[in-house]
Amino acid sequence: MSDKMKAYIDEAESALLHTYNRYQVVLDRGEGVYLYDMDGREYLDFVSGIAVFALGYNNQEYNDALKAQIDKVIHTSNYYYNVPAIEAAKKLKEISGMDRVFFTNSGAEAVEGAIKAARKYAYNKDGSTDHEIIAMNHSFHGRTMGALSVTGNPHYREAFEPLIGNIKFADMNDLESVKAQITDKTCAIMFETVQGEGGIYPATREFMEGVRAICDEKDILLILDEIQCGMGRTGYMYAWQKYGVKPDIMTTAKALGCGVPVGAFLLNEKVGKASLVAGDHGTTYGGNPLACAAICKVIELFEKEHILENVQTVSVYLEEKLDCLAAEYDEIETRRGAGLMQGLVFKKPVGEIITRALDAGLILINAGTNIIRFVPPLIISKKDVDDMIDILRKCL
Repeated sequence: MSDKMKAYIDEAESALLHTYNRYQVVLDRGEGVYLYDMDGREYLDFVSGIAVFALGYNNQEYNDALKAQIDKVIHTSNYYYNVPAIEAAKKLKEISGMDRVFFTNSGAEAVEGAIKAARKYAYNKDGSTDHEIIAMNHSFHGRTMGALSVTGNPHYREAFEPLIGNIKFADMNDLESVKAQITDKTCAIMFETVQGEGGIYPATREFMEGVRAICDEKDILLILDEIQCGMGRTGYMYAWQKYGVKPDIMTTAKALGCGVPVGAFLLNEKVGKASLVAGDHGTTYGGNPLACAAICKVIELFEKEHILENVQTVSVYLEEKLDCLAAEYDEIETRRGAGLMQGLVFKKPVGEIITRALDAGLILINAGTNIIRFVPPLIISKKDVDDMIDILRKCL
């Protein structure tokens, strides 16, 4: 490490609030599926900013679209219309099949909005404010107080309680555990279509269809969190589309802007016309022209560069290679995941392996203490998979 890079790290440790245990590297630029530190060292990136940079780094068309919008106008506020927001909403409706869009600045804010919409929908039905939401154990929905309230990990919640009330937890892929939590006060059931932080657990078809049937029968809203598993990550624009089980409310973020901080929650018409109205919800920055120009270009490039097709092809190859690796090493228990959202489950903590990989020029991330998570840019090739496996094997 150069003295210059060390000096920046030392400055960061004295200036930034210590809420992350950061790796000892200062990343400086990116190109394709590679990142480079201040010293010019190259890293193969299988994290993509935690499932954000789907299009890879330094995509020229994406960069040019943002530069062009910066030269026009960056922000106006939601008291006025702007063309990028209108076009982004139209495109987002087309790829999701949903009816109404509210733009936010992050995934956590999208979750907050989804919770408010569900509660307002229930309030409008009976005027009561004691409705309940069922979320899943081991889920992760964000760090804000509302999102934290539906995050099924007590360790994240305990220091910040009391959080918002009337939240119950069931077990992912256990329909009976969901049924056991339902009362006449239940207004929504919420989960990630593929759990991310909780260990890369995809929902089963039986679970998806079973929860949807319960919601239809009892007029309970189904909220699907697609912040990490959406935007092509599983080979579908949104992971629920594989099952054909449509939510009433959906959250999206991360790769939606491919680096520009932006999210959204989407509602079907039933909820859209019977929940939030003027004065119920708002945001200063959400849906500003710059963020929405990013969304427009991202969705356009997904189609132009055949991103979904690439994920469907390369993910099969990645699964095969990870399965071979799991069979090769006793310390690996299994592989699980969907598309280019995969996890290798180890019998021991993986922190040391991830650090070794970084030293060897490969960026990886964990999901829990004993799982290595693979969420690379969606443009990766089979050769990139081979290169990753070669480095990882040496680190094992």
